[in-house]
Amino acid sequence: MPLLAASLALIVTMALGGLATGAHAEDGGARPVSPAAQDVLQQRTGVMTIVMRIGDRTVAATLDDNPTSRDFVRLLPLTLTLDDYAATEKVSYLPRKLTRDASPAGVDPSIGDIAYYAPWGNLAIFYKDFGYSTGLIKLGAIRSGLELLTTPGPVRVTIERDAGS
Repeated sequence: MPLLAASLALIVTMALGGLATGAHAEDGGARPVSPAAQDVLQQRTGVMTIVMRIGDRTVAATLDDNPTSRDFVRLLPLTLTLDDYAATEKVSYLPRKLTRDASPAGVDPSIGDIAYYAPWGNLAIFYKDFGYSTGLIKLGAIRSGLELLTTPGPVRVTIERDAGS
């Protein structure tokens, strides 16, 4: 069994190291982790991480391990315009509805929460506290950079898997 664990660790290290590093000549940035490598990492750690790029700035987030979050990750990379809604959250419709499998009836979001509002099919990022909402499914939470999403007006973001995870 120790040999199996060591082999698995070596394979994951090689996959993540080989797929998550390197530079794109055209943008000078790190190459995103492949979906297969991200899935291996998520299975080992229970953590899915994403980044939201706004110009040359980055918002970092961790997604919960649930069917709706995993379905959301399948849409990435994704470029959206987030609009203000109720002076509380930034929202944008997604290209398709996400699964609601095993989701609660609703949640009480906190500042920094990323959620999916199933009745409308939109992504919601809360920059102010809000009360319980039926149909709201928590996807995860912002770890850093939330201030980039609190400015008034629309914000254009590109959401992708985190190359550093």
